[in-house]
Amino acid sequence: MCFKNKYANIVLYGLVLWLVPFLVGFLFVDASGNFLIPQTFFKTIMVVAGLLVGVILAVKYFRTVKKNFVNEGLLLGATWLVISLAIDLVLVYAGFFPMTVAQYFTDIGLRYLAMPIYTIGMGYALKK
Repeated sequence: MCFKNKYANIVLYGLVLWLVPFLVGFLFVDASGNFLIPQTFFKTIMVVAGLLVGVILAVKYFRTVKKNFVNEGLLLGATWLVISLAIDLVLVYAGFFPMTVAQYFTDIGLRYLAMPIYTIGMGYALKK
């Protein structure tokens, strides 16, 4: 962990988890916002990048957890979910993502539910 405070680490990891796939996405979109690859393939890459980063960060986080694994998984996943949704919704309202809030949730937002699913799952797997 980077900080002694677990909550600071959770937030930092959540920001990294949002930022890395966002930056990866720029590799596949031109300056006008047009996809350089098929949109379905782009979405798949984004999901895989997010899952990869999220699992790596969750494993790193859980290395310091000694008890209450399921509760820690819930806290971790829920916090990451809120961080990602909040950042994305700011970008939707600012016009960076040219879509409505309803479109956002059907195209992107619901995918973030994977975060608490795998962090809670890890918590159950670590529970003795």
